[in-house]
Amino acid sequence: MKRFILFPFLVFTLSFHLLSQQLPLFTQYRENATIINPGAMESDFLVNQQNFTIGSSFRSQWTGLEGAPRTRILRGSFVSNGYGGAQLLAGASILSDRTGPTSLTGIYGRIGAVISNDPEYFGISLGLSGGLVQFKYNATEAVLHEDGDVVGESTYAQLFPDIGFGVYAYQTVGDGNTLYGGISVPQLLGLDLKFTEENGEFDIKRIQHFYANIGLIKYFSDGDGFVEPSLWVKYAPNVPINTDFNLRVQLPGSLWIGTGISTAKNFHLDVGFNLGDNVGFDNLIKLGYGYDYSFSDFGPFVGSTHELNLTYSFSN
Repeated sequence: MKRFILFPFLVFTLSFHLLSQQLPLFTQYRENATIINPGAMESDFLVNQQNFTIGSSFRSQWTGLEGAPRTRILRGSFVSNGYGGAQLLAGASILSDRTGPTSLTGIYGRIGAVISNDPEYFGISLGLSGGLVQFKYNATEAVLHEDGDVVGESTYAQLFPDIGFGVYAYQTVGDGNTLYGGISVPQLLGLDLKFTEENGEFDIKRIQHFYANIGLIKYFSDGDGFVEPSLWVKYAPNVPINTDFNLRVQLPGSLWIGTGISTAKNFHLDVGFNLGDNVGFDNLIKLGYGYDYSFSDFGPFVGSTHELNLTYSFSN
Protein backbone atom coordinates (compact mmCIF):
# COMPACT_ATOMS: atom_id res chain seq x y z
CA MET A 1 0.00 0.00 0.00
CA LYS A 2 1.39 3.34 -1.06
CA ARG A 3 1.29 6.20 1.43
CA PHE A 4 1.61 9.92 0.81
CA ILE A 5 3.17 12.85 2.61
CA LEU A 6 0.97 15.86 2.08
CA PHE A 7 2.13 19.40 1.62
CA PRO A 8 3.10 20.79 5.07
CA PHE A 9 0.03 22.98 5.35
CA LEU A 10 -2.27 20.02 4.85
CA VAL A 11 -0.27 17.93 7.27
CA PHE A 12 -0.81 20.56 9.93
CA THR A 13 -4.49 21.23 9.28
CA LEU A 14 -5.52 17.62 8.76
CA SER A 15 -3.56 16.17 11.65
CA PHE A 16 -4.64 18.86 14.08
CA HIS A 17 -8.22 19.34 13.00
CA LEU A 18 -9.17 15.78 12.07
CA LEU A 19 -6.95 13.72 14.33
CA SER A 20 -6.37 15.93 17.33
CA GLN A 21 -9.54 18.05 17.34
CA GLN A 22 -12.11 16.37 15.11
CA LEU A 23 -15.08 18.29 16.45
CA PRO A 24 -15.69 21.98 15.79
CA LEU A 25 -13.98 24.43 18.12
CA PHE A 26 -15.77 27.39 19.67
CA THR A 27 -14.81 30.74 21.13
CA GLN A 28 -18.23 31.33 22.70
CA TYR A 29 -18.79 27.94 24.34
CA ARG A 30 -21.67 29.35 26.34
CA GLU A 31 -23.72 29.87 23.17
CA ASN A 32 -22.99 26.40 21.75
CA ALA A 33 -23.15 24.24 24.86
CA THR A 34 -25.94 22.03 23.47
CA ILE A 35 -23.80 21.10 20.44
CA ILE A 36 -21.07 19.74 22.71
CA ASN A 37 -23.33 18.28 25.39
CA PRO A 38 -26.73 16.85 24.31
CA GLY A 39 -27.93 17.15 27.90
CA ALA A 40 -26.97 20.80 28.39
CA MET A 41 -29.41 23.60 29.08
CA GLU A 42 -29.31 26.76 27.00
CA SER A 43 -27.87 29.78 28.79
CA ASP A 44 -31.08 31.67 27.93
CA PHE A 45 -33.01 29.18 30.04
CA LEU A 46 -30.64 29.44 32.99
CA VAL A 47 -30.57 33.25 32.98
CA ASN A 48 -33.92 34.32 31.53
CA GLN A 49 -36.12 31.18 31.80
CA GLN A 50 -36.64 31.25 28.02
CA ASN A 51 -37.45 27.66 27.06
CA PHE A 52 -37.29 28.00 23.24
CA THR A 53 -33.99 28.93 21.59
CA ILE A 54 -32.97 29.19 17.93
CA GLY A 55 -29.37 30.08 17.10
CA SER A 56 -26.79 30.17 14.35
CA SER A 57 -23.00 30.37 14.37
CA PHE A 58 -20.32 31.05 11.80
CA ARG A 59 -16.65 30.49 12.61
CA SER A 60 -13.65 31.30 10.43
CA GLN A 61 -10.59 29.69 12.00
CA TRP A 62 -6.87 30.20 11.29
CA THR A 63 -7.43 33.05 8.83
CA GLY A 64 -3.71 33.20 8.03
CA LEU A 65 -3.85 29.87 6.20
CA GLU A 66 -5.42 28.88 2.90
CA GLY A 67 -8.04 26.17 3.28
CA ALA A 68 -8.44 26.88 7.00
CA PRO A 69 -11.49 25.53 8.89
CA ARG A 70 -14.90 27.08 8.29
CA THR A 71 -17.78 26.04 10.54
CA ARG A 72 -21.49 26.84 10.19
CA ILE A 73 -24.14 25.74 12.66
CA LEU A 74 -27.91 26.15 12.88
CA ARG A 75 -29.47 24.88 16.10
CA GLY A 76 -32.71 24.90 18.04
CA SER A 77 -33.75 23.61 21.47
CA PHE A 78 -36.80 23.31 23.68
CA VAL A 79 -37.54 22.56 27.35
CA SER A 80 -41.15 21.75 28.21
CA ASN A 81 -42.92 23.89 30.77
CA GLY A 82 -44.57 22.47 33.87
CA TYR A 83 -43.46 21.29 37.27
CA GLY A 84 -43.02 17.91 38.88
CA GLY A 85 -41.40 14.74 37.56
CA ALA A 86 -39.36 15.06 34.38
CA GLN A 87 -39.53 17.75 31.70
CA LEU A 88 -38.87 17.01 28.04
CA LEU A 89 -35.59 18.25 26.55
CA ALA A 90 -35.42 18.30 22.74
CA GLY A 91 -33.53 19.95 19.92
CA ALA A 92 -32.02 19.72 16.45
CA SER A 93 -28.99 21.09 14.64
CA ILE A 94 -27.37 21.25 11.23
CA LEU A 95 -23.58 21.43 11.05
CA SER A 96 -21.17 22.12 8.21
CA ASP A 97 -17.43 21.98 8.88
CA ARG A 98 -14.78 22.23 6.16
CA THR A 99 -10.98 22.14 6.36
CA GLY A 100 -8.95 22.14 3.14
CA PRO A 101 -10.02 19.18 0.98
CA THR A 102 -12.15 17.62 3.72
CA SER A 103 -15.65 18.46 4.89
CA LEU A 104 -18.29 17.19 7.29
CA THR A 105 -21.99 17.93 6.92
CA GLY A 106 -24.44 16.54 9.42
CA ILE A 107 -27.97 16.80 10.72
CA TYR A 108 -28.70 15.89 14.34
CA GLY A 109 -31.59 15.56 16.72
CA ARG A 110 -31.39 15.38 20.50
CA ILE A 111 -33.82 14.27 23.16
CA GLY A 112 -33.62 13.99 26.90
CA ALA A 113 -35.25 14.68 30.21
CA VAL A 114 -34.80 17.24 32.97
CA ILE A 115 -35.36 15.55 36.32
CA SER A 116 -36.65 18.20 38.70
CA ASN A 117 -39.66 19.28 40.72
CA ASP A 118 -38.90 22.91 39.87
CA PRO A 119 -36.75 23.18 36.68
CA GLU A 120 -36.36 26.96 36.93
CA TYR A 121 -34.21 26.51 40.04
CA PHE A 122 -32.47 23.15 39.78
CA GLY A 123 -32.33 20.01 37.70
CA ILE A 124 -30.35 17.07 36.37
CA SER A 125 -30.69 16.49 32.66
CA LEU A 126 -29.67 13.56 30.50
CA GLY A 127 -29.55 13.90 26.73
CA LEU A 128 -28.92 11.68 23.74
CA SER A 129 -28.15 12.96 20.26
CA GLY A 130 -28.25 11.09 16.98
CA GLY A 131 -27.58 12.09 13.44
CA LEU A 132 -26.37 11.29 9.96
CA VAL A 133 -23.10 12.78 8.77
CA GLN A 134 -21.55 12.95 5.32
CA PHE A 135 -17.77 12.95 5.14
CA LYS A 136 -16.34 14.28 1.86
CA TYR A 137 -12.77 14.33 0.61
CA ASN A 138 -11.75 16.17 -2.56
CA ALA A 139 -8.49 14.57 -3.74
CA THR A 140 -7.96 17.26 -6.38
CA GLU A 141 -7.34 19.81 -3.61
CA ALA A 142 -4.68 17.72 -1.81
CA VAL A 143 -1.15 17.95 -3.22
CA LEU A 144 1.86 15.70 -2.72
CA HIS A 145 5.02 16.87 -1.04
CA GLU A 146 7.87 18.09 -3.28
CA ASP A 147 6.46 17.61 -6.81
CA GLY A 148 3.15 19.38 -6.17
CA ASP A 149 1.02 16.70 -7.87
CA VAL A 150 -2.50 16.23 -6.61
CA VAL A 151 -3.41 13.06 -4.77
CA GLY A 152 -6.14 12.12 -7.26
CA GLU A 153 -8.84 13.26 -9.62
CA SER A 154 -11.91 12.25 -7.64
CA THR A 155 -14.17 13.41 -4.83
CA TYR A 156 -15.10 10.80 -2.24
CA ALA A 157 -18.14 10.92 0.01
CA GLN A 158 -19.46 8.55 2.68
CA LEU A 159 -22.41 8.66 5.05
CA PHE A 160 -22.15 7.40 8.60
CA PRO A 161 -24.24 7.60 11.80
CA ASP A 162 -23.22 9.67 14.80
CA ILE A 163 -24.41 9.36 18.41
CA GLY A 164 -23.67 11.51 21.46
CA PHE A 165 -24.52 11.42 25.16
CA GLY A 166 -24.37 14.01 27.92
CA VAL A 167 -25.26 14.63 31.55
CA TYR A 168 -25.82 18.11 32.92
CA ALA A 169 -26.81 19.60 36.28
CA TYR A 170 -27.67 23.09 37.53
CA GLN A 171 -28.62 24.48 40.91
CA THR A 172 -29.64 27.88 42.28
CA VAL A 173 -27.24 28.86 45.06
CA GLY A 174 -27.01 31.89 47.31
CA ASP A 175 -29.04 34.91 46.27
CA GLY A 176 -30.35 33.56 42.97
CA ASN A 177 -26.97 32.60 41.53
CA THR A 178 -26.68 29.48 39.36
CA LEU A 179 -24.02 26.77 39.51
CA TYR A 180 -23.91 24.41 36.52
CA GLY A 181 -21.74 21.71 34.98
CA GLY A 182 -21.76 18.62 32.81
CA ILE A 183 -19.86 15.83 31.08
CA SER A 184 -20.38 14.52 27.56
CA VAL A 185 -19.15 12.36 24.71
CA PRO A 186 -20.52 14.08 21.56
CA GLN A 187 -19.44 11.24 19.22
CA LEU A 188 -19.70 7.81 20.79
CA LEU A 189 -19.09 5.97 17.53
CA GLY A 190 -15.56 5.83 16.17
CA LEU A 191 -14.92 5.91 12.46
CA ASP A 192 -12.27 4.47 10.16
CA LEU A 193 -12.73 5.51 6.53
CA LYS A 194 -10.52 4.06 3.79
CA PHE A 195 -10.33 5.49 0.30
CA THR A 196 -8.65 3.85 -2.69
CA GLU A 197 -7.10 6.05 -5.37
CA GLU A 198 -5.12 5.14 -8.46
CA ASN A 199 -1.90 6.00 -6.60
CA GLY A 200 -2.68 3.97 -3.49
CA GLU A 201 -4.84 4.11 -0.35
CA PHE A 202 -5.37 6.56 2.46
CA ASP A 203 -7.55 6.51 5.53
CA ILE A 204 -9.03 8.94 8.02
CA LYS A 205 -10.04 8.03 11.56
CA ARG A 206 -12.37 9.67 14.05
CA ILE A 207 -11.99 8.95 17.73
CA GLN A 208 -14.10 9.71 20.78
CA HIS A 209 -13.76 13.09 22.46
CA PHE A 210 -14.62 13.72 26.11
CA TYR A 211 -15.80 17.06 27.51
CA ALA A 212 -16.43 18.42 30.99
CA ASN A 213 -17.40 21.89 32.11
CA ILE A 214 -18.39 23.84 35.20
CA GLY A 215 -19.49 27.43 35.64
CA LEU A 216 -21.15 29.93 37.96
CA ILE A 217 -23.57 32.74 37.13
CA LYS A 218 -22.99 35.25 39.94
CA TYR A 219 -25.39 38.20 39.92
CA PHE A 220 -24.45 41.69 41.04
CA SER A 221 -25.90 42.87 44.32
CA ASP A 222 -28.61 44.89 42.56
CA GLY A 223 -29.50 41.92 40.33
CA ASP A 224 -28.80 43.92 37.17
CA GLY A 225 -26.03 42.05 35.40
CA PHE A 226 -23.75 39.20 36.42
CA VAL A 227 -20.27 37.74 36.14
CA GLU A 228 -19.80 34.20 34.82
CA PRO A 229 -16.52 32.29 35.23
CA SER A 230 -16.45 28.90 33.49
CA LEU A 231 -14.05 26.06 32.78
CA TRP A 232 -14.08 23.69 29.80
CA VAL A 233 -11.93 20.56 29.66
CA LYS A 234 -11.45 18.56 26.45
CA TYR A 235 -9.74 15.22 26.06
CA ALA A 236 -9.04 12.91 23.14
CA PRO A 237 -6.80 9.80 23.28
CA ASN A 238 -3.12 10.42 22.53
CA VAL A 239 -3.63 14.19 22.67
CA PRO A 240 -2.78 16.47 25.64
CA ILE A 241 -5.76 17.55 27.72
CA ASN A 242 -6.89 21.04 26.76
CA THR A 243 -8.48 23.36 29.32
CA ASP A 244 -10.23 26.64 28.54
CA PHE A 245 -10.59 29.27 31.29
CA ASN A 246 -13.33 31.79 30.52
CA LEU A 247 -14.84 34.85 32.15
CA ARG A 248 -17.85 36.77 30.89
CA VAL A 249 -19.43 39.87 32.41
CA GLN A 250 -22.99 40.86 31.61
CA LEU A 251 -23.07 44.60 32.24
CA PRO A 252 -26.23 46.39 33.35
CA GLY A 253 -28.26 46.96 30.22
CA SER A 254 -27.43 45.20 26.95
CA LEU A 255 -23.67 44.75 26.63
CA TRP A 256 -21.55 41.78 27.67
CA ILE A 257 -17.78 41.32 27.39
CA GLY A 258 -15.64 38.24 27.95
CA THR A 259 -12.15 36.87 27.77
CA GLY A 260 -10.32 33.58 28.23
CA ILE A 261 -7.18 31.56 27.69
CA SER A 262 -6.48 27.88 27.11
CA THR A 263 -3.63 25.50 27.85
CA ALA A 264 -3.29 25.12 24.05
CA LYS A 265 -2.05 28.74 24.09
CA ASN A 266 -5.14 30.35 22.62
CA PHE A 267 -6.32 33.73 23.88
CA HIS A 268 -9.81 34.99 23.16
CA LEU A 269 -12.10 37.97 23.55
CA ASP A 270 -15.84 38.13 22.99
CA VAL A 271 -18.39 40.90 23.05
CA GLY A 272 -22.09 41.09 22.38
CA PHE A 273 -25.40 42.58 23.34
CA ASN A 274 -28.89 41.48 24.35
CA LEU A 275 -32.14 42.98 23.17
CA GLY A 276 -34.90 41.92 25.56
CA ASP A 277 -36.90 43.47 28.36
CA ASN A 278 -34.17 46.11 28.62
CA VAL A 279 -35.60 47.60 25.39
CA GLY A 280 -39.21 46.55 25.91
CA PHE A 281 -39.09 43.16 24.10
CA ASP A 282 -40.85 40.17 25.58
CA ASN A 283 -38.42 37.85 23.82
CA LEU A 284 -34.62 37.94 23.58
CA ILE A 285 -32.24 38.56 20.68
CA LYS A 286 -28.51 38.14 21.22
CA LEU A 287 -25.64 38.94 18.89
CA GLY A 288 -22.08 37.99 19.84
CA TYR A 289 -18.64 38.23 18.27
CA GLY A 290 -15.60 36.20 19.36
CA TYR A 291 -11.93 36.67 18.47
CA ASP A 292 -9.17 34.10 19.03
CA TYR A 293 -5.43 34.48 18.73
CA SER A 294 -3.00 31.59 18.94
CA PHE A 295 0.46 32.18 20.39
CA SER A 296 1.48 28.52 20.24
CA ASP A 297 5.01 27.84 18.96
CA PHE A 298 3.90 24.51 17.44
CA GLY A 299 3.61 24.42 13.64
CA PRO A 300 3.23 27.42 11.31
CA PHE A 301 1.61 30.71 12.25
CA VAL A 302 -2.12 30.12 11.90
CA GLY A 303 -3.45 33.64 12.30
CA SER A 304 -6.57 34.73 14.14
CA THR A 305 -10.08 33.30 14.40
CA HIS A 306 -13.41 35.09 14.11
CA GLU A 307 -16.80 33.81 15.28
CA LEU A 308 -20.32 35.24 15.03
CA ASN A 309 -23.36 34.02 16.99
CA LEU A 310 -26.97 35.10 16.58
CA THR A 311 -29.63 33.76 18.96
CA TYR A 312 -33.36 34.28 19.33
CA SER A 313 -35.11 32.88 22.40
CA PHE A 314 -38.59 33.09 23.81
CA SER A 315 -40.92 31.43 26.29
CA ASN A 316 -44.43 30.07 25.91
